[in-house]
Amino acid sequence: MPLVKGGKITADAFVAVADDAELPGDGAILISAARFLGDAEALSRRAGKLGVVWPNNRDVDDLVPWLDRLAVVALAFPSFRDGRAYSQARMLRERHGYRGELRATGQVLRDQFVFMLRAGFDAFEVTKESDAEAFAATVKRYSVFYQPTGDGRITALHRRMQLRHSESAGQ
Repeated sequence: MPLVKGGKITADAFVAVADDAELPGDGAILISAARFLGDAEALSRRAGKLGVVWPNNRDVDDLVPWLDRLAVVALAFPSFRDGRAYSQARMLRERHGYRGELRATGQVLRDQFVFMLRAGFDAFEVTKESDAEAFAATVKRYSVFYQPTGDGRITALHRRMQLRHSESAGQ
């Protein structure tokens, strides 16, 4: 599955490990929430980067104590009509200050891509190469937004206010 990150199609450094599979001794892995929570302390101490696939029906507060040890949190979109992962992303970014990779998985569609970016996602697993190319192009298309959101960009209003403040300070 292609991965779009930072506006580019990139190789996924993380290997998805099934719940019943043996964990590699090192290297970047992506495991289920159930496996992670089963032994979070030991898993967070292993060599190599750690990522968790978090279902959209589980409270992100269960993940908060471990956020500083996770390189990736992959949030699931089981259906394009199910937007709970948007709320999870915003909570992780805005309320809990998560700065690692926030990955959208599952039903990641072109027409929802900008909304996912604005919610704080910065990596996207897509099913088709053509979607990956479209996602990569979309990242560069929009630079100014009116609504404050989880991706950390300032709004158009705040840009105008900063410009006016700097102009009035220069007079």
